[in-house]
Amino acid sequence: MVASMSPPETFAEMWERLGNVPLNRIRMFPPPGTATVDDVERLCNREPKCLCELIDGVLVEKTMGHVESRLAVRLSYLLQAFLEDHDMGVVAGADGPHRVHPEQVRFPDVAFIAYEQIPENADPNTAVPDWIPSLAVEVISESNTKAEMARKLRDYFDAGVKLVWYVDPPTRSVRVYRSPETFVTKGEHDELDGEDVLPGFRVSIRDWFDRALRVRPN
Repeated sequence: MVASMSPPETFAEMWERLGNVPLNRIRMFPPPGTATVDDVERLCNREPKCLCELIDGVLVEKTMGHVESRLAVRLSYLLQAFLEDHDMGVVAGADGPHRVHPEQVRFPDVAFIAYEQIPENADPNTAVPDWIPSLAVEVISESNTKAEMARKLRDYFDAGVKLVWYVDPPTRSVRVYRSPETFVTKGEHDELDGEDVLPGFRVSIRDWFDRALRVRPN
């Protein structure tokens, strides 16, 4: 469970809690500190669509570039293909919100939710489900700050996420976390595996990047 904190007394304190994200990602309506899950849903359903995470009552826009999107889509495809033969749960993409706390919403770039994480009476049409991912994947973008991603990592594990992958496109590497404090870095000559969260799932990092980012058929 994410620990509750007293409201920030200054904008600077609020900004620091958000991880010093670029100011142009902070939505000013509704006023910071007053936003709710309903506001996340409203922005998701409007045209043009706007994906905003809800953090401490503040809406923070989720950003993703072209490279990050292609990597996330390819990984989603690989996970979905694996689950066709190993029916362990469901996959959600970058526009799939997850309520990780009663008043906090995150948008992992890719998420695997094991069936045991989904309530038996769950409504599959819920706009912002409170299904805690078993695996959360974030493809790091230029606008993501280190402090932002450190806060997000803590929030994921506080909520009950078991495995987190932070993907760094420029270095073709992935940091594999089982807790906010411990990680292993894997490079393009390594494989990712689902460990006990997705037993049997394995993917070559090099093959994943090459296939996701190619611009011509081989």
